[in-house]
Amino acid sequence: MSHLNSVRRAMKWMSATAPISVFIALVATGGTSPYAQSTQVRQPPVDAQAEKAAKAFNVPQPTTYREYLELWHNPGYHSQVVEKQALAEPFKGVTTNGKVVPGLFSIKFTGVSTEPVRKAAEAYIASLTPEQRQRTMFAMNDDQWRKWENIDDYYRQGVAFFDMTDAQKDAGFNLMRAGLSAKGLKLSRDIMRLNYALGELGHNLARLGDENYFITIMGTPSATKPWGWKLDGHHIAINYFVLGDQVVMSPAFFGAEPAIAKSGKYQGTEVLQAEQNKGLAMIRALDDEQRQRAIIKTGPKTENQNVGEAFKDNIVLDYAGVPVSSLNAAQKKQLVDLVAQYVDNMDDGHAKVKMAEVEQHLDQTYFAWIGATDPGSVFYYRIHSPVILIEFDHQQPIGLRGPEFDRSKPTLLHIHTVVRTPNGNDYGKDLLRQHYLENPGTHAE
Repeated sequence: MSHLNSVRRAMKWMSATAPISVFIALVATGGTSPYAQSTQVRQPPVDAQAEKAAKAFNVPQPTTYREYLELWHNPGYHSQVVEKQALAEPFKGVTTNGKVVPGLFSIKFTGVSTEPVRKAAEAYIASLTPEQRQRTMFAMNDDQWRKWENIDDYYRQGVAFFDMTDAQKDAGFNLMRAGLSAKGLKLSRDIMRLNYALGELGHNLARLGDENYFITIMGTPSATKPWGWKLDGHHIAINYFVLGDQVVMSPAFFGAEPAIAKSGKYQGTEVLQAEQNKGLAMIRALDDEQRQRAIIKTGPKTENQNVGEAFKDNIVLDYAGVPVSSLNAAQKKQLVDLVAQYVDNMDDGHAKVKMAEVEQHLDQTYFAWIGATDPGSVFYYRIHSPVILIEFDHQQPIGLRGPEFDRSKPTLLHIHTVVRTPNGNDYGKDLLRQHYLENPGTHAE
């Protein structure tokens, strides 16, 4: 009984340091999860007997993410519970009242070629082994589109960069290069590097590294039929839908902890500073009355605010904040520039197409804010219209440790951003629906 109580105390200790997936793994493997020893970034003061019981599992500490997966090959809490609950609900999309606004999106000719990204995807697929292709290729209407997550220990399909040959890595980065702008590619690569920086800080490179990112392909790359690709990993999720010469790049999640590497292999790397600074400049450009309308929650920011992250495909989120229709011309221009900071992560030609769509609905757009407005403050802001939802959030520290970090207070060094296409067109779903209506019998593509 004393041994059982020690294990119970160990699990109680681990509940402060690990997701529920650890406990699932412990049950599934008879108590052999390496998480108790491999995760070094989360170590609060512990009961000595409980810590001893946790370490008694005596599993070799992983030195690579591949070893980590092989030793603890369990889908995890988010894969088994959160994902299951979210996917049980048919996709509808982000709405303001539970009802999709019809007629916002249509299949049309944009004049912007998708041939570069199609050829890059074909080259990437050709570089894979048959077994890797089986893990990578999914039907166009597969729920794999909706299976993405910010956290690092989410169970992902596809092939990760750490499992690729050098030639495959080149092909994978070429796919990203073809679909993203130079700015978007740099942002993505720098987020990968900052994941390595977090691994350095926590002595946990087995779990947090710059190659722990997975690519999947939906459908078959085509000049006329729908297809797409996804990059998914800690602090990155890019969903890239293609139909003819149209592209929808959402949901798109970009984040980082730390947002700035102050030491280590990638010292000096930083991300999302323009999004942060331009957002702050936007709220400070408003007059007193406008600012009062924009601020939707008074007082200091004390918690995480993002509402549109993973498994929130069908959130009901009403417009809030100051209507852009009430801004003057200079303020509207500044708001458009802030939106472009996010949209411009996709390839240049399709970014222009998306920005034209955004500007068409500019007077139906709202800007909302939570937090202080002084330089150096932590905050949240949201830009919301019928065709775009953007969120920026300073988050509480998770992996960062030290006396300067209070887990109950958001920090400038942990940032989450997400971009969605409301009213049913995340993942290009509304365009795909229209394609199926025009081409019956093609759902198995």
